[in-house]
Amino acid sequence: MADRSLLRVENLTTQFELPAKGLFKPPIFLTAVNNVSFDLAEGRTLGVVGESGCGKSTLGRSILRLLKSQKGRILWQGRNLLDLSEEEMRAARRDMQIIFQDPIASLDPRMTVGDIIAEPLTVFEPKLSKAERTERVREIMTAVGLVPEMINRYPHEFSGGQAQRIGIARAVVTKPKLIICDEPVSALDVSIQGQVITLLRKLRKEFGLTLIFISHDLSVVRLISDDVLVLYLGRVVEAGDCATVFDHPAHPYTQALFSAAPIPDPKLARLRTRIRLQGDPPSPLNPPKGCVFSPRCWKATDICRTEMPPTEEVRPGQKAACYHMDRPMSGDAISG
Repeated sequence: MADRSLLRVENLTTQFELPAKGLFKPPIFLTAVNNVSFDLAEGRTLGVVGESGCGKSTLGRSILRLLKSQKGRILWQGRNLLDLSEEEMRAARRDMQIIFQDPIASLDPRMTVGDIIAEPLTVFEPKLSKAERTERVREIMTAVGLVPEMINRYPHEFSGGQAQRIGIARAVVTKPKLIICDEPVSALDVSIQGQVITLLRKLRKEFGLTLIFISHDLSVVRLISDDVLVLYLGRVVEAGDCATVFDHPAHPYTQALFSAAPIPDPKLARLRTRIRLQGDPPSPLNPPKGCVFSPRCWKATDICRTEMPPTEEVRPGQKAACYHMDRPMSGDAISG
């Protein structure tokens, strides 16, 4: 990944405490994000992919400290966010915003669109006059493809795609440096998904945004991302340059995940070999020893079931954690 790190996550672990099964039993801890590390350079987009329940959304919320992490560091421009007080963290969030998955549920139905978009300005730029806030709101509505004359309407008067544009406007109105997009197009029609992705790419270029794009839609991730992080049961199994990882997946789980993605061309789809995984992902309450993917991996051997594989470089810009990963043959040309 790139050299200039705007955000660096080191060994981040986020757990949830569950009620004990008995009166005198110890509490149970579910580890949703397990020892995750990555660098994100300014101006780039990191795609985070994996099956449902793998920890993608928890990772995004942990970075913003919307969820409490127990271990690791979140270095934001060199400062560890986990060391900041609540007041300092609130100030830091001016440069870090989030776009939620459900566009309607993330908007307060009692507030007008103008008030919803202006809310971050009220919090982070209180010296602005009402007229100045209104002008900023109208400008950002135009930038995201909304008609400024809709400023006094309520969320229920908008379609799902328009509601997501309102959420995007609210996220970018303070011109933050980082936006976490938590499956922002999964609830939208396919045609609207394309429009929203095009809008995010336009805003990234116009405002110099850095994005973390969380999604289970691999085609969307490949379209918008520069780098990609593959999660399985809360752990990073593969990471690197998006084109390299998609063209040369090294970890068995990544290969299986990519092979399950639909292909619009039926001829190519029939020619492709599908990797069908057996069984369901293990429970994060009782993760397997060694490699977390070993119970479903067709390459697993005894060492996989007992020892956690180290993360090693596969190609320049690509790393994976697997004892039996696919490596480039000696002398092979490396594309991507």
